Amino acid sequence: MALLLNAQSVTKSFGATTLFREVSFTVNEGDRIGLIGPNGSGKSTLLKMLAGEIEADSGEITPRKNLRMAYVEQDSQFPADTTVRTILEAALRSARIPEPDWEQRLRTTLGVAGFTDFQAETAALSGGWKKRLAIAEALVQRPDLLLLDEPTNHLDLAGIEWLESLLASESFAAVLISHDRYFLENTAMQMAELNRAYPNGMLRAGGNYSQFLEAKEEFLHAQARHQDALENRVRIEKEWLRRGPKARATKAKARIDNANRLIAELADVNARTRTAAAGFDFTASGRQTKRLVELEDLSYSIEDRPLFRDLNFHLTAGMRVGLVGPNGSGKTTLMRLLTGELEPTSGIVKRATNLRITYFEQDRQLDESQTLRRALAPHGDSIIYQDRVIHVASWAARFLFTGEQLNQPVSRLSGGERARVLIAQLMLQPADLLLLDEPTNDLDIPTLEILEETLLEYPGALVLVTHDRYMLDRIANIVVGLDGEANAATFADYQQWEAWMEAQAQAKKTTPESKPTPIAPPQPAKKKLSYLEAREWTTLEERIAEAEESLLQARAVLEDPSVATDAARLQAALTAAETAQQSVDTLFTRWAELEAKQTQ
Repeated sequence: MALLLNAQSVTKSFGATTLFREVSFTVNEGDRIGLIGPNGSGKSTLLKMLAGEIEADSGEITPRKNLRMAYVEQDSQFPADTTVRTILEAALRSARIPEPDWEQRLRTTLGVAGFTDFQAETAALSGGWKKRLAIAEALVQRPDLLLLDEPTNHLDLAGIEWLESLLASESFAAVLISHDRYFLENTAMQMAELNRAYPNGMLRAGGNYSQFLEAKEEFLHAQARHQDALENRVRIEKEWLRRGPKARATKAKARIDNANRLIAELADVNARTRTAAAGFDFTASGRQTKRLVELEDLSYSIEDRPLFRDLNFHLTAGMRVGLVGPNGSGKTTLMRLLTGELEPTSGIVKRATNLRITYFEQDRQLDESQTLRRALAPHGDSIIYQDRVIHVASWAARFLFTGEQLNQPVSRLSGGERARVLIAQLMLQPADLLLLDEPTNDLDIPTLEILEETLLEYPGALVLVTHDRYMLDRIANIVVGLDGEANAATFADYQQWEAWMEAQAQAKKTTPESKPTPIAPPQPAKKKLSYLEAREWTTLEERIAEAEESLLQARAVLEDPSVATDAARLQAALTAAETAQQSVDTLFTRWAELEAKQTQ
């Protein structure tokens, strides 16, 4: 496969902190590369360097000539007073696409992304639809290489599955930063982990996420064996050095130099392989009451639009509830009803006496002008945790912060580091009930695994909203599902809820009346096509135009006098023209079939 992008020995530092040193990274045609690594390892920085957004301190990044590259950053923001259409038109203009081609590209791309209202204002879009628009903004440019930084953030479960289908069907190469393990499992064909623990700063292996874990384990075992052998050799050389060999002899001097080299190599290996893990431990209040919250016929509406109706549910100690549903279905609203921040439209929320609730909000913010020290310990140089006084430096170390970082402003922290600060604040609040609204955003995979272990050991009750299907499957022992149309039900697991949603969608196909939504997943006006047929329909017009252009070119060759007098070239041209005509006829036949199917 042809090389698209070649980064050789790139290094990047911010101030005195080196993110990575002499890392090499290549992308070939058709690659699907999942890029992972600990928070603060420089994944987003590396992606921006590949995109040309920032420069490397040293090394070279060489794209293929005329490479079309699109970059979707982690936080999707759009200017005020813009619409879905104007955002994509601006992208077409910047990509220098001829204006006559705009309309076809707009309709095809927005159809694939699921937009039906092209004039919708971007300010009114939810986080998930903003993410879809950012991806559509990249797709409309027809990139050879797509760079995606945490593309599943803010997408609901249906949006993540849409993105997985898109990546499976398109031909462009892609580099994906993600901490969503199921997403990596379903999309990546190669994995690369950026981590100082590796000799070259990065470990890369073919296969999806689970295959990468096997390759990583083999590498770490080999590295551990090498480290043990090195330690033995260094011990022998140190004993020899203690005996005070004479350095005058050439052989003795060479051995002394070799011993010093081995000691330095061991120090480097130890420094690289020394890892630390964040320590999470949510504190339960010790309440003896089992039943914590009762929901009786709970309903809630916003401006006469019901989010859910007649929800009955009891929360007891030890329950781990996964709350799932499309964006806008009312998950965060239900959380706020549990806290008492909102009052139900009808029904009752009964809370146990003196119930202590800790709520981890989705749109959580830190005061960026604060220092890390003050964010972790607001009232002094120590905190009280589980009836113990802990100095802020020790508390910071528990969350993988160094003493040098304590006096830095929060604004200099990465997204994952900020998430760890918020969890540290959360842990200081003893609770009977934990409400966690998207706690996984920005956390790296090792930290996610520690968080999962902590939540599994938590003795109180918790309600978890997450689009991380792996965490949902591992943590939740019951799932409450919302369908976005005021229906709610309980399920044993996520797969049951997904099957229920599919059944709901099938039932809607037979219902003559359904309320349209401003923005919805792609559905033809007369829903008679399957999902794959609908996708085919959106691209068919463009494919016909391309086939007709090929036919015109084939006929032009036949009219060339030099071809007409050359029997071999004439025969080849006739065959090409016949093949082109058959292709056009086949596409028009398929057009008629799908059009007839829609009007049945």
